[in-house]
Amino acid sequence: MKIELTDIKKSFGDKVALNIDSYEVNDGEVIGLVGNNGAGKTTMFRVILDLIKPESGVALLDGINPAVSEEWKEYTGAYVDSGFLIDYLTPEEYFSLIAKITNMTAEELENRLHSFKGFMNDEVLGQNTLIRNLSMGNKQKVGIIAAMLTRPKLLILDEPFNFLDPTSQLLIKQIIEKYNQDTGATIIISSHNLTHTIDICTRVTLLEHGRIIKDYDKTTHKDIISEIENYFIENMKKDE
Repeated sequence: MKIELTDIKKSFGDKVALNIDSYEVNDGEVIGLVGNNGAGKTTMFRVILDLIKPESGVALLDGINPAVSEEWKEYTGAYVDSGFLIDYLTPEEYFSLIAKITNMTAEELENRLHSFKGFMNDEVLGQNTLIRNLSMGNKQKVGIIAAMLTRPKLLILDEPFNFLDPTSQLLIKQIIEKYNQDTGATIIISSHNLTHTIDICTRVTLLEHGRIIKDYDKTTHKDIISEIENYFIENMKKDE
């Protein structure tokens, strides 16, 4: 799925959260958004998903404006924060609800959940526990799995490595990479973890104060992590 952002501006009070003249994500790309807190990564996600309205500009998903059409929801999966969860349900009830809404059969649901068995590590299903009573790491797993459950053409994950132990971080990296290879889905993640992000992404976009500062293609930039680290180091020096 192709994403196009044009003349997007979003402010909260006097603070400009997003100011993007033009930005495109091509079908099948795996994009990593990196930047300090307040760089605009989550705001970009919320604009794309029509969760907040920009003051100007438009976001298009395969040519569809999500502000005026519901069609995009059929092929989009996203997990931005725990507000996406229905936390008074158990994980089983939550996944079953998603399956029912999307006309997924019980067999399809079982097969898709089975593919996340190692990632869940016997800590999500079968616990007789409401989502709100799970650990932060297991809530994160529920949100990620729910976003991927319908096998969307567009997958958006905000800080997917947060709250996960090292083994789970490695597993979700493998899951995301394999998902892109198997389906050709467009995937956008944000993360403060430069190593994990650069490992799995085909392109890395650096945001700062709502603007796109750099856009790195892994096929032409061989040492992205050093370039990004140097950028942050230089900025720290300027602030001293």
